[in-house]
Parts: sequence; structure tokens; C-alpha cells
Amino acid sequence: MARFLKNREPVKGQSPGALVFVGTRKTDEIDIRVIDYDDHHLTDQAMVDIQDTLHYKTSESVTWININGLHDVDTIGRIGNAFDLHSLVMEDILNTGQRPKIDDYDDYLFIVLKMIRFDRQTGMVKNEQLSLVVGERFILTFQERPGDVFEPVRERIRRQKSRLRAGGTDYLAYALMDTVVENYISVIEHIGEQIEDLEEEILSDHDKKVMEKINRFKRETSYLKKSIRPAREAIFQLLRLESDLIHEKTLFFFKDLEDLIIHATEAIDTYRDLLTDQLNIYNSVTANKMNDIMKVLTIFAAIFIPLTFIAGIYGTNFDYLPELRYKYSYFIFWGVLVVIAGALLGYFKKKKWF
Repeated sequence: MARFLKNREPVKGQSPGALVFVGTRKTDEIDIRVIDYDDHHLTDQAMVDIQDTLHYKTSESVTWININGLHDVDTIGRIGNAFDLHSLVMEDILNTGQRPKIDDYDDYLFIVLKMIRFDRQTGMVKNEQLSLVVGERFILTFQERPGDVFEPVRERIRRQKSRLRAGGTDYLAYALMDTVVENYISVIEHIGEQIEDLEEEILSDHDKKVMEKINRFKRETSYLKKSIRPAREAIFQLLRLESDLIHEKTLFFFKDLEDLIIHATEAIDTYRDLLTDQLNIYNSVTANKMNDIMKVLTIFAAIFIPLTFIAGIYGTNFDYLPELRYKYSYFIFWGVLVVIAGALLGYFKKKKWF
């Protein structure tokens, strides 16, 4: 399956808002976890059915409901109905090839991002779609599989005097998005270190494996760019929204998030440029190596041209060659060849041709 474009065959011919899962099933069962908190209390528990969370919808506390697994369309549909989500929102949640974006539905904001990770076994960047629904007192997060980068956020929520415990859903949304973008930086740094090490390999160990690494990293940085650049546009758009769900004091934090994701995209562009430079260096080293080989071959050819000429003369079929009857002609012949070869080698050496 193509990495850059999801197979949309399941949704061909479907009406807008149709609930069809597009993607790869990454977990056996859907897992629902609820964290409800305010200044004075904290509840952190797993839920068997989404109906058990309905009373949190209108509570005065902040509720974060995380859903792992998107393959069960019926369950996702019931979640959407329970929280009055638009059919187009539900369609986008189930389409794991959705481009990062933000939509304002007045009562809630719908945000799509990509969570990325570096698979050390395959050496490839992999992503997972994260959908956030940010309401006045609740946040829904939809993930493709268990295991995420949000454990530091959960730890902060567990600390009673943390800023998160005193903040609203807008600040929780910022904390979640900030963690995702921070993870972008970590993955980029990990790949960047390997890219920077490539330059030494190009100069010291010049083989085809280096070219394969350059091409692989160009492919991975392109994949990163596809996941991260649209997220930057979404964050830019969020800062321009005039939504009552985002308080003015939280906008300052989102502006800091804007700086962070700009840093991430600029780092990707820098490493892509570096890979292009490394490819040029590789080609230059290859060309120089070939030139050195051709230079050696040319020097040998230049030395043997006069030697071959002399040997050719004395290899002709003339009946009379007076030098051949001389007693020491054989030794003189070899002496002349050695002198000519030595003179040419000395000349080439003086010219620093080798």
C-alpha cells in the first residue's frame, strides 16, 4: 500500500458523511478512557460503553475522553451521536488519510493532526491520525491504536497544582497539540543526526550503500513534510479563529506552539537541502574517483605508445635490419624502452599528474 496516499476505494460512490473506515486496523478492540478533573478532584478510568460518559458532557469539570481504535464504525458512530458531532466530522475521523486541518463548528472545534514515530527496525517514519473534538467542557481524542505521546500530559493532570488542573479545555487542547509537535522535533532530531553522519560516510566509505541511505532519508523527510506542513497551516488558522472556545490568555500559548512548528518545518527543509548537497558531494566524489582512474589509465597508455611503436618497428618482416645483427642490440632495445618509460614517468610526476 502507498505510504503517501491512503486507499480510498471503500468510500468511492458513498454520499458525503457516510461512515466508512479508511485505513488499516491497528488494534483488536476499541478502548475508551476518561479523565475528568478540576481544581479539587480527578477521575481516571476506563469505560466499557460511551453511554457511561454522557453525564460528563454537561459537567462543570474538564473531561478528556480518549478513544483508541477506529475500525468499529458502529461504536464510533454512537460516540458521534452522543456528542452531537456533524456527519462530516465523523467521516473525517474514520478516514485515516485525512489531511491535518481545523474546522470551527461553533459548539466545538474539530482538529486533525498526525502523530509520528520513527521505527528503528525498519528505519522508516510512521504516522497515526489524531482527531480532536474540543468542546466547552470536554475534549474527545480519537487514535488509531493504543500507545501515544500523551503520558506526560496525563502526569501533569495528576498533579493537583499544575496549570492543566486550573485550565479549561482550550489549554488541554494546547497541551495535547504541543506534545504532538514536540514529538515532531524529537523524530526530526533523530533523523537529522543520521543525516549529518552521512557526510563522513560519503568521504570515507564511498559505496552504493551511502547512495541508498541518502535516497531513503530523502524519502523519509518528504514523508515528514507531508505530515507536518499541513499541521502548521492548521495552527496558523487556529490563531486566526474568533472562537469563544479559545480564551485570549490561551492564545499566547498557541503562538508559542506556532513558533515550535515553524522550527520543525524549517528543520525538515534544512535537512532536505543538506541531503541534496550530500547527493551532489557523492556525485562529485564519484566523478573525481572516475577521473583518477582515467588519469592512471591515460598515463599507462601514454607510456606504452612509444614503447609499442618501437617494438612494432623491430617486429616488421623486413629482410634486413642492421641493428638486429649487433651483439648487444637486445639489451640496447630494452635499455631504450626503460629510458623512455622512466623519462615519461618523471615528466608526469613533475607535472603532478599522479
